[in-house]
Amino acid sequence: MSGRDYHAVEINGLRRELPLFEVAPGTRIAVFNLLGDTEVVEAAAEALAERLAEVDFDAVVTAETKSVPLVYELARRLGTPWVVLRKAYKPYMGEALSAETQSITTGVPQTLYLDEKDLPLVRDRRVALLDDVISTGSTVEGMREVMDAANAEVVVEAAVFTEGDRPGHDIVALGHLPVFRER
Repeated sequence: MSGRDYHAVEINGLRRELPLFEVAPGTRIAVFNLLGDTEVVEAAAEALAERLAEVDFDAVVTAETKSVPLVYELARRLGTPWVVLRKAYKPYMGEALSAETQSITTGVPQTLYLDEKDLPLVRDRRVALLDDVISTGSTVEGMREVMDAANAEVVVEAAVFTEGDRPGHDIVALGHLPVFRER
């Protein structure tokens, strides 16, 4: 067993211990990875569905990969279509719309692509943007740019957690993750 520190969180009554990882000298974050954790996906989707029930939108949009099971379960509960913006273009995606964003997890620019087949689900429609964790907002900003190109109206942004010191932005979230800095 490593000497790793953890940060406890609760998601709709479900407790998890998130491992702390150093992302810069003297700065650690609690890593939330819901992939493979069916209980967390279901608990988060249930709570987010309750919070978004009164918001009028036509589709839920996320960026791959970690939020894919969450967007599926949330859309299933709400009875809405769901769209995944891809991070790599494939020829079968046709005339895909795209936007570039700076990834906090990889530290390099990444491009988000809207598959041509998904364009009718969002074009001229109201959409909800979803992510697992919204920290700097760079991924959400990339999603917004793709939605702008599709002439979609973003009516709400949602996440399981917000993170860090990002001020003044209305995000429907189930909790907040602090950034751990050595003093």
